[in-house]
Amino acid sequence: MRKVGLALLAVALMLMAPSAKSQAAAPPLSRQKVIIDTDIGDDIDDAFALALALRSPELEILGVTTTFGDTELRARLAERFLAEAGRPDIPVMAGAPTHASNLFTQRPYAEFGRPAMTPHGDAVNFLFDQIRRYPGEITLTGIGPLVNVGAAIDKDPATFRKLKRVVIMGGSIARGYGDVDYGTPSPPQAEWNILNDIPAAQKLFASGVPLYVMPLDSTQLKLDEVKRAFLFRQGSALTDALTILYHQWGQQTPTLFDAMAVAYAVSPELCPTESMHIRVDDKGFTRPEPGSANAQVCLNSSSDRFFRFFLNRLASR
Repeated sequence: MRKVGLALLAVALMLMAPSAKSQAAAPPLSRQKVIIDTDIGDDIDDAFALALALRSPELEILGVTTTFGDTELRARLAERFLAEAGRPDIPVMAGAPTHASNLFTQRPYAEFGRPAMTPHGDAVNFLFDQIRRYPGEITLTGIGPLVNVGAAIDKDPATFRKLKRVVIMGGSIARGYGDVDYGTPSPPQAEWNILNDIPAAQKLFASGVPLYVMPLDSTQLKLDEVKRAFLFRQGSALTDALTILYHQWGQQTPTLFDAMAVAYAVSPELCPTESMHIRVDDKGFTRPEPGSANAQVCLNSSSDRFFRFFLNRLASR
């Protein structure tokens, strides 16, 4: 226990020492308008990503849309999470439900104390309403399978192209799943968010919308025991909700894949990108090939820099 206590002290001291760059940074002139498209409720990283967005004053969250599987239950979960974090004003919309065989681990949180209610509004219609209201201004942050994205492109590709940009967590360029900080990296794999709607991913990469991609190569960020202890002891409504969801998730060390997509929208230096031409093949692999760039892709990130940013944000009051 003494070792954990010393490690917690080290984390706290690290966070208390802002860099010269952050001290000199000017406050943002205006907030970025964002919509977050999420499959919150299965893995735990979506909840941490949404929490980061809520703690980022640079972002104006126009709404949260849910995708894949039981989208209505996901919407109820997101709605409760937002309310407990003090943001019940943020609208939540549900995408079309799909088949899903994976476990909805955080179902008790979504269902507890929640009587039956009218269905949430349609995610794709909401997206288009916001684009028409703010053409060229909205960042769509996709941290789930791209079901809603594909449906939007099918419905009205011209309006979809009026997004400012799309930032996604998705794909695998040179590294697959597994610890990538040591040993021989695993080879590229078909990543979850791409694999669960391959046609939608193919449409997005061909859409012509400015696309920023945070693949497995740069998003395998482990929230270890010391960082969890620091975060969960903060005692805010937001971190208390995260603590509950973490325990319902039922595993030990989360990998915060999705949080990098949110972090990039706020602080792009955390995940520098390079221009690439990416082809999504019929098996869900994201293949870099010669050709005109259709995406900006981040292949490397610093876990230390990310967690300095992330933990500072979530520990703020």
